[in-house]
Amino acid sequence: MNYHHVIHALRRKPMALLHLVYRDQLFPREAYRRTFDALLAERNARLASRCMVGLLALAHEWGCEAALAQHLKVLLEAGELQQLDVLREGFAPAPAEFPHVEVRLESLGIYDALMDRPRGGGMA
Repeated sequence: MNYHHVIHALRRKPMALLHLVYRDQLFPREAYRRTFDALLAERNARLASRCMVGLLALAHEWGCEAALAQHLKVLLEAGELQQLDVLREGFAPAPAEFPHVEVRLESLGIYDALMDRPRGGGMA
């Protein structure tokens, strides 16, 4: 089972992670499983599930699965668990790094002009 396939459903219902039969196979790396175990030991199940789904979403959205796993491993070895917001700041790109995209919409009248044009040559 690949977490990429179910991450959107888990984001809507994070507590589902707690009771998934295939939960251990869902985690992409051992560090994620160990992190979830540590979260469950330190926090209530609702907060632990929400945080873990947030970590999986972070790895999914920003393609940082391996780097995040390495960071989680270091945190676990140090006996620490950072807040999800802190991890997001470290792994998600800053909004200033996003490219600026300008979309200019043409007048809808241009489509009327295209439809009124006579068709030339090709198949109809």
